[in-house]
Amino acid sequence: MEDLRRRYLPYRQHQTDTALGKITAETEDPFKVLISTILSQRTRDEMTDKASHQLFAKYPDAKSIAGAPLPEIIRLIKPVGFYRQKAVSVREVSRIILREYGGRVPPVFDELLKLPQVGPKTANCVLVYGFGIPRIPVDTHVHRITNRLGLVKTKTPDETEAALMKVVPKEYWIDLNGLLVRFGQSICRPIGPKCNECSFRRFCLYYKTVVK
Repeated sequence: MEDLRRRYLPYRQHQTDTALGKITAETEDPFKVLISTILSQRTRDEMTDKASHQLFAKYPDAKSIAGAPLPEIIRLIKPVGFYRQKAVSVREVSRIILREYGGRVPPVFDELLKLPQVGPKTANCVLVYGFGIPRIPVDTHVHRITNRLGLVKTKTPDETEAALMKVVPKEYWIDLNGLLVRFGQSICRPIGPKCNECSFRRFCLYYKTVVK
């Protein structure tokens, strides 16, 4: 973790507004983190960025999205995958946040899971990036890399989260997702990982059993 921190934390000043894959020293607007993370599902980061910017430029909060015409939301978030379904979800989420929580996103994992289109990864992203609460959001990068390294031996992201919470000291939870996403994008890629550039190959299970 310290090696990853040295390598990637200097890039904090270059972060985007996307809820996923960022390394942050400060928290963001929890509502925007929530909506951006919903938009990011099954979508590339750059498309999430574009859709989020377009949506929040016109409708910056729960109240405005809750009252927005659905065709307009669809138009604004069209860069993301499954944009029609997500438009319905983000408006319904906004209405629930407005009606049941007074327009404020609840900083409680179980309450977040009650919202449409919100699973453990999305809930944890909101807690980490929106509130600075230590959790471990597990996306494809985190799941892949920690299994490759041999830190965990799991089949699903939910299993990975539970396993990582047992083996990773809590002081690292806040940074873990952002660090591993950057590491997964640049070095430990899904296809063609750059093992020769990786400083972890001396103990990496994937390197020892597959590459070497």
